[in-house]
Amino acid sequence: MNKFAKLLTTAALCFGATAGVAMAETKLTISTWLPPKHSINTGMFEGLIDMMEEATGGEVTGELKHGLAPPPAQMDLIMDGAADIAIIFHGYQPGRFVGTKLIELPGYEGNAEAASVAYWRVHEAHLAKLGEHRGVKVISLNTHGPGQMHSNAEVTELAQLNGMKMRIGGGVAGDVGAALGVKGIRVPGPKVYETLASNAADGVAISIESRVGFKLTEVAKNVYQMPGGFYRGSFAVIMSQEAFDALSEDAQKALDEKVFGEPASRMMGKVWDDADAKGVAATQAAEDNAIHVANEADQAAFAKIAKEVTAKVLAELETAGVDAQAAHDMVKSEMAK
Repeated sequence: MNKFAKLLTTAALCFGATAGVAMAETKLTISTWLPPKHSINTGMFEGLIDMMEEATGGEVTGELKHGLAPPPAQMDLIMDGAADIAIIFHGYQPGRFVGTKLIELPGYEGNAEAASVAYWRVHEAHLAKLGEHRGVKVISLNTHGPGQMHSNAEVTELAQLNGMKMRIGGGVAGDVGAALGVKGIRVPGPKVYETLASNAADGVAISIESRVGFKLTEVAKNVYQMPGGFYRGSFAVIMSQEAFDALSEDAQKALDEKVFGEPASRMMGKVWDDADAKGVAATQAAEDNAIHVANEADQAAFAKIAKEVTAKVLAELETAGVDAQAAHDMVKSEMAK
């Protein structure tokens, strides 16, 4: 009877310990507005969940929820507490963000991973003081690879873009589009396919990974590629401050030290790079798709446009209270590292 009692006691203790672990787990709701197989879901968010679980010993995890709000409403969704984590594209909210345009400028040399790490470091040094993300906790900043022009009509020269009706995401892409004489149409990324399929637009300015993520190989069979890109796109992964504060002190410390900030930004930048490689491969594999690289004369012509756009954006940052030239120089030096 004594042995039987000991066995029951041991079993009860084991069950209690297991139940305690289960109760301690916090599952954060991650809002996504991207197609299920998009690299933001399969690469960035799944990678973030893995990093959070590893850093906290399984105490913090996450679950993706689709369709909670349209892309421009993601920040308000988090502030209202309807989700815990989301990704926002700053260009979808014109006028709300200025500092974020710094990383979107054309002319930076380097991939998305280098740009995303540089972005986080420059944000900490120069941009955070603007308070443009007030009300939420920024846990990652990242940018996709160089943005290019995609269309069904063949484009082989810069001048052909003048007068074309193009979907433009906003931010610096909008400034560049205006300088090129493009007629900009603003629709969120998930609406790009149907916008082009219905001929509501002639093309789209977007990164080359979208040839897979948004199936552009079917509706925009030509890519006009400017070396270094026409622009980049600025994203932030944000978290409800209340949700973060509700975590245990150990979990908060682990996430801040091992996941949030530069580690997550680097991971997400690399996901963008991997997705770009898949986009190029898919385009090359499609017999009716083509990539046309801008010739030297067009590259020189665009360099002048890029210089003008850069001066305009740096002036906006200066007005907002940022040492714009120092911040711009820091992006380039950090990417070079």
